[in-house]
Formats: sequence, structure tokens, C-alpha cells
Amino acid sequence: MKHIFLAVSLMFSSVILAQDYKEEFEKYFPEDTLKQYEILEAWEKANSNDAELYYAYFLYFFNKSKKEITTSIEDENLAISDSLEQTEEYVLLDSPNYYYHYNEEFFQKAMEKIDKGIELFPNRLDFRLLKILGLENREYWQSSAKEIVKTVRYSKINNNQWIWIDNQKISGGENEFLSAIEIHQKELPYDENYKMVACEILKIYPNNAKNLSNLAGFYLVSKKYDKGIKILKKAKKIDPKNCDIMMQIAYAYEQKGDKANAIKYYEKTIKNGNKYEKLAKRKIEELKKK
Repeated sequence: MKHIFLAVSLMFSSVILAQDYKEEFEKYFPEDTLKQYEILEAWEKANSNDAELYYAYFLYFFNKSKKEITTSIEDENLAISDSLEQTEEYVLLDSPNYYYHYNEEFFQKAMEKIDKGIELFPNRLDFRLLKILGLENREYWQSSAKEIVKTVRYSKINNNQWIWIDNQKISGGENEFLSAIEIHQKELPYDENYKMVACEILKIYPNNAKNLSNLAGFYLVSKKYDKGIKILKKAKKIDPKNCDIMMQIAYAYEQKGDKANAIKYYEKTIKNGNKYEKLAKRKIEELKKK
């Protein structure tokens, strides 16, 4: 009994200690990087098996890897070498007067830490999404897409039994998981990486109408309207009142010059009464004038 009590006491103390380190780290993040690193080193010595340690390490190194700079530079990407011959990149923000300066060494350290976290705690969805977010920030689209695919594949293994920050269980199952994935999928350009992600989701979740709509969107952008329509009609069978899908079908028929079917699906959209009603009516009027 004494041994059990001691084990429970030590485990409880470890949890409290880990929480203290996390609170201390958050107190100094993101400004005081020296203090952050001191806390991280002490935290790792005290409890290297604490999941939140790897989350904090990622934040520390990723924050150190990027710096926002005011400039009049017009190039989208610049690569230079500093006096230590470390490659650094500059990626423009939406404003032409700002860009991010990235240090690749710190970025890779952030990736190493979150990879270790994923290895130790594979059901932590926030770790996986954090890595994807980091790759998105660098516009490493292929790597980002591959990481999304890995996460989708793992969802089949763990049956969507995901956990979040502080090991909180995610109760939304498949729907919540796919909604989270879609946010990052939509960050990808409409290219083969986007298609790869949509096709992988389709393999594991063949009856997800939203993903079918996303995959069809890729084909519509590629002007492969017949292929897009075929996928959209499958999505419509799954979710027959989904007006986003009906608008996509109407648009696809309009683009391929099939006026009758375009009008037919714009009218179906109106019957459901939704945010597209005014647009659908205008489209019908325009098509009838042609």
C-alpha cells in the first residue's frame, strides 16, 4: 500500500511540476527568449516525458526562426547567406511593406521537437496540426500536404480518438477531425498536392460529402468539368440538400456551356432557400438572355 501511495504521490507531484513549468514558460513567451530556454532546459531535466514540453519547445524555436521586418523589397522570396553561411529566407506578407525573415536552423529545430512529440504522443492532434501550420508558414506546400496525408492515415489507426492540449479528449470524432483537416487543406494551392490530400481523405472517408466537394473543386479549377460534375453528383447523393454542392454543379454546367442543366441546378438551389438565392436568380436571368 505504501508503494502505491508513493507512486501516486510522485505522479501527482510530476503533474504539478510540469504545470508550473508551463505557466512559467507562458509568462515569458514570446519576448524573453533567454528565460524561455532556461525554463525549457530545467523542464526537460525534471520531466522529459511531459507532452507540453514538446509543444513549448516548438513554440520557442519557431518563434526564434521568424522575424517580421519592414521593407520596400518587392521580391517574393529572397535567399541570402549570413557570415556563418546559414541559409535564411525572406517571404513577403500580404502587405508589400512587410516580410518575414526566416532562419532555417531554428525552423528545423522546431520541426525536430514537434516530430519527437508526435513520436511519443501520436494521438495529440494539436502536435500534428502545429507541424502542418509551421510548414504552411514557410510555404512548404508539398511537405505540408504529406503531413496532412500522414495525419489522415493515422486517424484510421486511432479511430479518431484524438487528444488536445493538456491531454484533453476531443469528443467530435470524425466530423471534428475532418473539419480541422479541411482548414489546412484549403491553405494548399489548387495543385497536385491539394488533389493528393483530397484523394487520401476519399480513400478513408468515401462518404464525406464535403471532401468530395473539395476534390471536385480541384477539377473545376483545372477545367475538367465532366470529372468534377461526376464527383459532385456523388456528393449530392450523400447530402442532397447541400446548396454549396448544387451551386458547384450549376457553375460546372455553365462553364461547359450546358445552359439547360446550369439553369436546372440554379433552380434547385433556389428551392432550398439559402444564401445563394439572389446569386442563383441572377445567374438564371443571365443564362436565359444568352
